[in-house]
Amino acid sequence: MQSACPNGSADVTGRIASLPLFHKAAGTRIVVVGDGPMADAKRRLVERAGAMAVGEAEAHHATLAFVALEDAGEAAAVRQRLKAKGLLVNVADKPDLCDFTTPSILDRDPLLIAIGTGGASAGLAKHVRLRLEAILPQTLGALAHALAEGRDRLRAALPDGDARRRAVDAALRRGGMLDPLEDASAERVTGWLANPATDGPARLETVTLTSDDPEDLTLRQARWLGEADAIYHDAGIAPAILARARADAQRHPLDEAPAAPSEGFALILRRG
Repeated sequence: MQSACPNGSADVTGRIASLPLFHKAAGTRIVVVGDGPMADAKRRLVERAGAMAVGEAEAHHATLAFVALEDAGEAAAVRQRLKAKGLLVNVADKPDLCDFTTPSILDRDPLLIAIGTGGASAGLAKHVRLRLEAILPQTLGALAHALAEGRDRLRAALPDGDARRRAVDAALRRGGMLDPLEDASAERVTGWLANPATDGPARLETVTLTSDDPEDLTLRQARWLGEADAIYHDAGIAPAILARARADAQRHPLDEAPAAPSEGFALILRRG
């Protein structure tokens, strides 16, 4: 997501401009108002999600709407009518009038990557997607399916949830048995499930930060934040730094930090 800061620098509060989510729309009706290429693109998107594109007359059946009209005054008027009926509305090329925006999509079904700029630049989102298209293998979808199908076997082999997560993390990290960027990883899932080893010995690492800006993190520091099972930090660590950690990582005050590794990967964050 793009920064909420007007100058493009990182938001040290850790806030994001929009709530990222995937909305299951299959079987629903979504209003699309307009004609021409913009409206046609919205209708294709709606249909791709398994929903039915309908006109304004059926707004009482819908919760979402797209307005793709060239005339700004007409678009604002249609938006107002739809808002009055309780719909969330996207107005093409007018981000200030949008309740939601649509990202550029990279599809490796069931893996879906959405790249959005909050309406700032659809072209930028598209070209970031195109770069990723060239990097991410087509086999990512097969890997996701194989992991889903093996979920029960993994749970039986590793009943403890933390142990399962560490095993999956170890397998999927760079160079791991199931490295997502390796074409053959999907074919290795069955063998890995026979012995889903965890990530080895416990780890304890310490990072001393000299900046509140997450863009100043080194690659290693950013990777550790994304991998750590538990984070021990002093009160001066910026929320934007902590936002780079895994959402399910345990958070603890610095004075509770262990003196030696105990279980999983613990990361200590100090201010320099």
